Order: sequence, then structure tokens, then C-alpha cells
Amino acid sequence: MLQRIQTVYLLIIVALFVATLFMPLAVLQSGVELFRFDATGLTAMTGEMQLIYPTWGLFGLVAIISLVAFVTIFLFRNRMLQIRFCIFNMLLMIGFYGLFIFFIYNLKGDMENASLSVKFALSFPFVGMILNYLAIRNIGADEALVRSLNRLR
Repeated sequence: MLQRIQTVYLLIIVALFVATLFMPLAVLQSGVELFRFDATGLTAMTGEMQLIYPTWGLFGLVAIISLVAFVTIFLFRNRMLQIRFCIFNMLLMIGFYGLFIFFIYNLKGDMENASLSVKFALSFPFVGMILNYLAIRNIGADEALVRSLNRLR
């Protein structure tokens, strides 16, 4: 199981999305106030840290993406199901960016003259998409190899 390269790709996806849960995705500035946007929501950075705008949907989506990638590792006996799970996970990763844009659009509409500064953790889902694509290719190559060996029998 761990000797397959797609398992390593899927483990890296799990690590990236667990890191996305806890790292800030963006910083919003409205006047002199700074707000940190992470998977749990928008938090005021001045004074005491308090949650202003919760985004539990984004938190749940990130948790589901990491859980699906982890479960996909253990489906190595059924490669076609593993490919389907990877494709589903890719759609969830695209949905992550859609939901992020939706929340930022709503927040910038509520704040006047708000500027957005994205952080490094926002690139993790894109890297996860690339790794997910590579995992799909390698799982497909394994399936083709097994089918060709079955033909020789």
C-alpha cells in the first residue's frame, strides 16, 4: 500500500488540507482594522481574537476533502472506485475555491473599502488538485498493468 506513489500523493493531500484547516487563508483590511480569514471564519486581529463571521461550511468542506483523500488510500484493492473517489475529491477542491470566493465576495460587500491580501495556505488546494491528478494517472496505470497481466493468463 505505501510502496505505491499514489499513496504518497494522497498522504500529501491529507497533510496539505489539515494544514489548511489551521492556517490563515487571507487577511482583510478595512480602514485600520485587520481581519484574518481562515477555514473557521473571519476573526478580528485587533485586541482580543473574536470570531466575527463564521464559515463552518468551508471548514467542513476542507475536513471532508482530507477525509476522502485518507479513505481513498485504503481502497487500493478496488482501483476503479479509488479513481472515482479521486475525481469526487477533485470536484470538492474546485468547490473549495468557489466557496472561498463566495465568502470573500459577501465579506467585501459588507465592508467598505476592504482590501484583500491572500496568504500562502490558499495555494494548498491547487497543489492538492495537481497531486490528485497525478494520483489518478498512477492508479489508472496500475489498473492498465493489472488488466494486461490478466490477459496473459
